[in-house]
Amino acid sequence: MDLFSYEDSGNGSGSESMGVLADRMRPQSLDEYIGQEQIVGQGKLLRRAIEADQVSSILLYGPPGCGKTTLAHIISKHTQAEFVRLNAVEATVKEVREVIERAQTNKSLYGTKTILFLDEVHRFNSSRQDALLPAVEKGTIIFIGATTENPFHYVNGALMSRSTLFQLESLNQEHSMIAMKRALSDSQRGLGFMQLQVDEEALQHIASMANGDIRRALNALELAAVTTPPDSEGNIHVTLEVAEESIRRPIVRADESTQYDVLSAFHKSIRGSSDAALFWFLYAVEKLGMDPMTFLRRLIAASSEDIGLANPQAMIQSLGALDAYRTNGWPEAKLNIAQAILFAVESPKSNAVYTAISSAMSAIDEIKSAEVPLHLRDTHYKGSAQLGHEGYKYPHNFPNHFVKQEYLPKGISRKVFYQATEQGNESKIKLNQERRRGL
Repeated sequence: MDLFSYEDSGNGSGSESMGVLADRMRPQSLDEYIGQEQIVGQGKLLRRAIEADQVSSILLYGPPGCGKTTLAHIISKHTQAEFVRLNAVEATVKEVREVIERAQTNKSLYGTKTILFLDEVHRFNSSRQDALLPAVEKGTIIFIGATTENPFHYVNGALMSRSTLFQLESLNQEHSMIAMKRALSDSQRGLGFMQLQVDEEALQHIASMANGDIRRALNALELAAVTTPPDSEGNIHVTLEVAEESIRRPIVRADESTQYDVLSAFHKSIRGSSDAALFWFLYAVEKLGMDPMTFLRRLIAASSEDIGLANPQAMIQSLGALDAYRTNGWPEAKLNIAQAILFAVESPKSNAVYTAISSAMSAIDEIKSAEVPLHLRDTHYKGSAQLGHEGYKYPHNFPNHFVKQEYLPKGISRKVFYQATEQGNESKIKLNQERRRGL
């Protein structure tokens, strides 16, 4: 059987027999649905709503191939409402308004509901999302959005507040195996009508390379089946070698949300003194194709925000890594950057610099307008003394090069912004602070 005779074979009839295997094998009911037990398992809210045909506006958020579109398809099969599907890449405001107008007519004349499923809703810009709001608020349409991107970054707050968010998790190899074995045994929608033998190790390889994306696994299985020549008896044998040719190592895509998440994990690992920071850095640069400069900037920030004066050398190491990257480029500077990251990880931690800034900013808000004390004002010109610019005590003329005097405006004269911790080098600073303040 070749690719062309496969298209004309009698595997089912009607629209469900058309299209690629992943579309033909799309689950028709919740009992066929694979994974996501945390939201559609027995007794779960969304399952009860679907079964009772009482689905309200929802957002489905999860990685590619995890079942967002399939779940919407199942809802369309269970509801008595008119189900309209649009793709945000292609849909215009005019099309959305036409759906809303038709929904208003159906609701007022026939009392029927309309469900609008908007796939890839993150591709809908703010103005196009705004067109949906009045209809969602009034209940003219029930909105179902699906997105692979963080909805808090891409979906209007007003639309988010009127929808229930369901986060779908990545599927795993086991889920892909279930889907492929189901396709192999289904003679109506799947590949069960073929004289097909697929080795277990071939299935395992496809499941592994699909990386939890069932659609990708089924596409690879179908490609392997229809491109493998049959033997003299018409049997098709899919081996590991065939499977390896049918699916390649998954390409990890660094969308904006993923970049934010990985960068956040990197910084929090440094703050938590975990060498996982090195893993996240290398994963981002080597696998996601992110710019090392992004991590160097964050490393420099962490050197002050989370280490500060507890180990001032962390800043020097970070700047040295930046200079090495600018001079040598990537991958030559990999060792230098890794060294700076690990130095920051192993450094004693203190957020005293960060809290000092916060305290100073709060004082600025509190005092509104600050007047410089007279004894601190400029005295380099004649006549300054006549203006009262006198009384400054020169610290180097006093024991230990310190003398008590006011340095802040009257309203906040007793404020202390920087409180050294007992971490690393700050323990010495704290002793000096205590000596000065005890005088």
